[in-house]
Amino acid sequence: MTDSAAVSAVDRAITSRMSARAFTQQVVSRELITDILQVASRAPSGTNTQPWKVYVLQGATRDSLVEKVCAAHEAIRANPEVAKQYQEQYDYYPEKWVSPYIDRRRENGWSLYGLLGIGKADRDLMHVQQQRNFKFFDAPVGLMFTIDTILGRGSMLDYGMFMQNIMVAARARGLHTCPQAAWNAFHSIIVPHIGAAENERLVCGMALGFADSDDKVNTLLTPRVPVNEFTHWVA
Repeated sequence: MTDSAAVSAVDRAITSRMSARAFTQQVVSRELITDILQVASRAPSGTNTQPWKVYVLQGATRDSLVEKVCAAHEAIRANPEVAKQYQEQYDYYPEKWVSPYIDRRRENGWSLYGLLGIGKADRDLMHVQQQRNFKFFDAPVGLMFTIDTILGRGSMLDYGMFMQNIMVAARARGLHTCPQAAWNAFHSIIVPHIGAAENERLVCGMALGFADSDDKVNTLLTPRVPVNEFTHWVA
């Protein structure tokens, strides 16, 4: 027999999840973070390998990482050649964009910039908005995820399920998140900062906290393709 209340609660947590881009300074306790991670750890993984490793940054350790990466981001702005020093360790995005993915990417980007009043020629404002990533959008908690380099591609699928569990568990407790691949290029700064071992590869970062409901950036609702467009019923 279906528990309608449980179904409603799970569905609400999933469908209310969004990538929040503005957070309040409300404190998130260590106990609450631990609770979320404990629940998330029930994610499935191939042969129960559990490939995830999480680094939690708060307070001074969070702030000093923000300072370091923002400085590198500014250096790239001043001299694009500096970007060669900061390369991603794996190809999160494709080398060549094609439809329909490039169309969705553009729609997402210009919907965000349009909401914030940033035009296509506003390079300075785009730079400032991009740098918001490296401030965790002011969230008091930053999470960094690493994976052992010896593991295979399938473990990244496992990792995605773990991260989704974190985001859904956070929503169930009134928090919001923003998963961030933007950090990946700066792994050479991040990995030593968090004390990760040489055999650990940065997967991505994530902002965690209570969303600022007064900031219009959090009104952005990204569209989803209808079920009948991505589902094929095989006879």
